[in-house]
Amino acid sequence: MIYEHPLAYLLGIEGTALLRAFTGHGDRDFVEARLAEIRRLLDDPSLADAAVRVERADTVTGYGVWAPTYDDPDNAAFAIDEPVVTGILDALPPGDALDAACGTGRYARLLSARGHRVTGVDSSPAMLAEARRAVPDADFRTGSLDALPVPDASADVVTCALSLTHVPSPAPPLREFARVLRPGGHLIIADVHPDAVARGSVPTVRLDGRPARVTTHHHLVGDYLRAALDAGLHLRRCEEPVPPPPPTVPDAADGPGPWDVWPWSLAAMIPEAALAASAGVPSMLIWHFQAPTAPAGTAR
Repeated sequence: MIYEHPLAYLLGIEGTALLRAFTGHGDRDFVEARLAEIRRLLDDPSLADAAVRVERADTVTGYGVWAPTYDDPDNAAFAIDEPVVTGILDALPPGDALDAACGTGRYARLLSARGHRVTGVDSSPAMLAEARRAVPDADFRTGSLDALPVPDASADVVTCALSLTHVPSPAPPLREFARVLRPGGHLIIADVHPDAVARGSVPTVRLDGRPARVTTHHHLVGDYLRAALDAGLHLRRCEEPVPPPPPTVPDAADGPGPWDVWPWSLAAMIPEAALAASAGVPSMLIWHFQAPTAPAGTAR
């Protein structure tokens, strides 16, 4: 069970903004405005008793609830990762592709459109049902990231989107990705950046009306890299896209809003502090790895 108090989140954002100001990213007026805002927040009656106890939902349950609306236009992650991922895919020849943790088939569509023969694997039957409707020419299978139901050395390309934050360690999936890649094959991973996870970018669902968040883990950037290198993969590219800031500081919201839109509605209560705390902070982490062109120990 998670105890989420909106005042705690707001004070955390204010504190992050003040820490950045302490190292030169804010003048005296900014600091005094933050301190005054903190006093106002502490006296705000709408925040005093607004805490919520939140359950943890496993991925099958959580994404089962989310599946029908997952591809809605308000899913802001798609506009951040797809330009980078499509740029990588456009440079690769078509072949056999595996979309691991394929969800509703978002990456499977990208692969199919580029001439790949696509296999998709996911643990959520509801997400797979959406994927089969979206990409009818692909082969979708039920399976997990640590035991992919595909043969060794069967894929020229493996993709994995927004999934490794849901596993305790990226190491077992990375070993599986390396297992199924052919020599010289390519792996493209996009995930929620650990800095965004730390700021509350965790999927929200309701289970029979009860607040819940899909179980999410905070992996360091180095955790992904170490796991990939240990699996014998070579690093080709790493990107950390930063969302563009709004052109102007928006007006502050009147209250915390419903739990379903936390933490975004909470940040809207303190827009100047939220912008300062998030300036330059990446929201996504995108990797491009490649399998060795010959198995270990093979003469070249």
